[in-house]
Amino acid sequence: MKIAVCIKRVPVMEVKFVIAADGTRIEEAGLKYDVNDFDLWAVEAALQLKEKAGAGEVVVISLGVDAAQEQIRKTLAMGADRGVLLKADTTPADGFAVAQALASELKDGGYDLVLFGRIAIDSMNQMTGPMVAELLDLPCVTNVFKLDIASGRGVAQRALDGAVEVVEFPLPAVLTIDDGLNKERLPSLKGIMAAKKKSLDIKPAQFGDVHVSVKQMALPPERAAGRILGDSAAAVPELVRLLQTEAKVL
Repeated sequence: MKIAVCIKRVPVMEVKFVIAADGTRIEEAGLKYDVNDFDLWAVEAALQLKEKAGAGEVVVISLGVDAAQEQIRKTLAMGADRGVLLKADTTPADGFAVAQALASELKDGGYDLVLFGRIAIDSMNQMTGPMVAELLDLPCVTNVFKLDIASGRGVAQRALDGAVEVVEFPLPAVLTIDDGLNKERLPSLKGIMAAKKKSLDIKPAQFGDVHVSVKQMALPPERAAGRILGDSAAAVPELVRLLQTEAKVL
């Protein structure tokens, strides 16, 4: 089984972000980066499928700056076989242009499965995987939290509001992996050493026409300070009045 996993280099979120001077992007100075969490779960899914099959290849593909090699190497240390970096000095805000670049790399790869994380924690768009599936004319199942592959077909479960949907699909296919399917393994020392010798090809990203751009970014306004009206039932009438007249939620 040959599986491609598309991963994204994202900033670690436990920081206070600052908007750059041009007002169209986040200031990158001082940020730390890692693999998007959902993408790590997709890598783990690919590794488990390969191990279950007893043979195969897991190829990790990322689009971004040269420094994204570090994130690809992390997945190689987990056990992926080789990596591909589609190099670009900047990644456009146009998700369709990104999907075109990924689809161009994937289309002749002979992959049985193409896996994405359900969502990138920086952009929160959830659109790259489905658009790549459309460009490749492949079936697509999103938000997968349980997966079985056998005899050229797959069965996936995806969470709905208060229900579970079971989807059967033929291979090849594109899937987006949700949390709940698995947790990623930690790279071993042996894996880290082996990753240094694994193939990592660097190619220029082939974007399509870019139609979406960011014109202005702004931080949300500071919240107004709260007020303490009292600590007994006597404060309830005043609270109700303020909710009606000021907050206007009643």
